[in-house]
Amino acid sequence: MMKLKYKLSLFNILTKLIFTALFLILMPFIIERINLRQVDNNLIQKREQMISLISDIGIEPFIISDTLNTFGSYNILKEEFISLEKIDSGEEWNFIEVTPRLIEGEEIEYRVLNYSFNVDDQKYLLEVGKSLQSIGVTERNIRNVMLLFLILIIVITFMADYQYTRAILNPFEKIKDKLKLISDPSLFDMTPVSTNTSDFAALDHALMELMDNINQLFRKEKDITINISHELLTPVSVLRSKLENILLREELNHDIEAKIEESLKTLHRLQSLVNSLLMIAKIESHQYLREDSFSINGLLDEIIQEIDPLSEDGGILLKNKLKDDLDIEKANRSLIFSMLFNIINNSVKNTPSGGQILIESRYQQKNFVITITDNGKGLTEEQQKSLFSRFSMRNKDSGEGTGIGLAIAKTIADFHKIAINVTSQPGSGTRFSFIFPEIKK
Repeated sequence: MMKLKYKLSLFNILTKLIFTALFLILMPFIIERINLRQVDNNLIQKREQMISLISDIGIEPFIISDTLNTFGSYNILKEEFISLEKIDSGEEWNFIEVTPRLIEGEEIEYRVLNYSFNVDDQKYLLEVGKSLQSIGVTERNIRNVMLLFLILIIVITFMADYQYTRAILNPFEKIKDKLKLISDPSLFDMTPVSTNTSDFAALDHALMELMDNINQLFRKEKDITINISHELLTPVSVLRSKLENILLREELNHDIEAKIEESLKTLHRLQSLVNSLLMIAKIESHQYLREDSFSINGLLDEIIQEIDPLSEDGGILLKNKLKDDLDIEKANRSLIFSMLFNIINNSVKNTPSGGQILIESRYQQKNFVITITDNGKGLTEEQQKSLFSRFSMRNKDSGEGTGIGLAIAKTIADFHKIAINVTSQPGSGTRFSFIFPEIKK
């Protein structure tokens, strides 16, 4: 795919090249015609000057004697000549031709104007000529100058077209940047783009209206999620409390007790799901504060200590290679804890017994990076595409989990402007990389 400004510039230069090619094909013929017309006009002008001179001083100075009935004059380079001779009275001459002349043993081709006239009942032939060699030199000089001028014009116009195209499309690039920089409609920059192109102004206005409408819909959706979550939490808690009280009764038989315990597990998953949805909605609505300052490695140590018993029970080795540390300011510690905990816990669940999970922290160029690498079953390309979508990664075989932990991690990362990169292959494990922005250093 090619950018619009490059397409416009390419179109401009292609049209100029086509025009140049046509001009170069036609240029020799055009220059020749123009040059010959100019030469013919010069020959006619010299003829008129010669006739005027003869009228003023007479023909005698040009005809030396009766035995020599011709007059010839050549310039020093033999580029031009004037010839005057007597001819028979019945002959009429008034045309231009190309003819060779032998001058001092050298044959030179001339473009010659032949003109006959009468003086004292005697007819004379006046010839005014210009060598074709000098005409060719003039043509080459004109062609070279025109070619140089044409190249200069093409370069200048191409640069002007490119700069003008950039200036014209600059508002469009700003609109694109506004769209690229947002991860949520509420973050869209509603400042109108400065432009005098009505099409771009209309596009910018339409996008602002669209983003505003989408933002309102998202806000309503988040409000509905929050309201429903709050409404569900109370009856779920009440129902769970009642079932727990029933379990305390001694007269329950084993079958009923097992069913109640299964119901409690279901209620627990439902409560976890509601709490997770409520957390996502609150994060997306920016209801959490970012006012904590803490050490990332200290936070990771807490997570590792909490998860280590679970990994030991599963026969999984948890390796801690925290090389560099980052002191974060203006962040939410509990949310960052949940984000990293969910990813590490997910790796533990998907790594078989005997496997290992490597946790690293380091500076990569100007960014602080945390990587969590396991040698579990890995992910297919299709799974990676929907990895952070809600409910997409739920364990359907065991029925455990809500499939929303990774979605929470992604929401928290976006809230803190942390980029998450995932590399994985089936059977080769998965690597999660958390890239903290430079401003967090």
